[in-house]
Amino acid sequence: MKKALITGITGQDGSYLAELLLAKGYEVHGLVRRVAIEDPKHRLWRIRHLLSRITVHPASLESFPSVVKVFASVRPDECYHLAAQSYVGYSFDDEFSTFQTNINGTHYVLAALKEFAPACRFYFAGSSEMFGKVEATPQDERTPFHPRSAYGISKVAGFDLTRNYREAFNLFAVSGILYNHESPRRGFEFVTRKITSHVAAIVAGSGEPLRLGNLDARRDWGHAKEYVEAMWLMLQQDAPDDYVVATGETHSVREFCEAAFAHVGLDYREHVATDPALFRPAEVELLLGNPAKAEAILGWRAKTKFRDLVADMVDTDLAAAKGLHQ
Repeated sequence: MKKALITGITGQDGSYLAELLLAKGYEVHGLVRRVAIEDPKHRLWRIRHLLSRITVHPASLESFPSVVKVFASVRPDECYHLAAQSYVGYSFDDEFSTFQTNINGTHYVLAALKEFAPACRFYFAGSSEMFGKVEATPQDERTPFHPRSAYGISKVAGFDLTRNYREAFNLFAVSGILYNHESPRRGFEFVTRKITSHVAAIVAGSGEPLRLGNLDARRDWGHAKEYVEAMWLMLQQDAPDDYVVATGETHSVREFCEAAFAHVGLDYREHVATDPALFRPAEVELLLGNPAKAEAILGWRAKTKFRDLVADMVDTDLAAAKGLHQ
């Protein structure tokens, strides 16, 4: 039985990945902050249904000794490093903690892997935010990086660390450059979930307007449940390499609003207000991925259409809001 260790197992991607690996017969371990273990109702809600089938280990990505302790104990066959401070807006407010968690944390995991599980295959969760002020559209694995946030910068550093450990120490280490991927398990601080949960709140009787930043920013949006399959496929290849994972389509935040409100028969223009305070100091206007390499080598292709993704998220939030108000 293969043994997998997931950092960030409590997040959107981590929960879907844990389900996928369990279905494939893996022994699944997760690195979890102690504060989450002490508050399972709120912090472990995405994996609550899996707790009897996985093993969680308390550790902090900001503490090298705690990371080493987990790797020395588990010695996994595959490691999926998903944990990060992943909210781009917050990274402008606190660059230091973003760098500490995302750069040092990745370095700690790679160093522990090299020491205690050198045969382990390693996946690093890269991001389309690494491209930032894009130099070509669509972006592929050869497009230069020009990050526009501390988050994007930290992910470029993680990408370079991963490549360096692959080249210098011969580790099977890969990076997935994943474009925006959403689901009903998305955090409420992210714009997509902010929109869909607000739609549900309005249907439930809330009269508060939805305040958003740049409605014209365009992103390549897919479903997270499908994107974790690409992560797994990367670690099943004969040789390590990096891949763009995307739908190859782009839609604006405005289009996301239109689709979400239209799903319940509303006009977004009557409920959405633009708030200049929510604009980023350095905007990323357009991100569009070219997944041709992933399609050709991994045999992976995004399946969920944009409006189906939006509908899935709205319907889930509607059901939750209905439960709260019954």
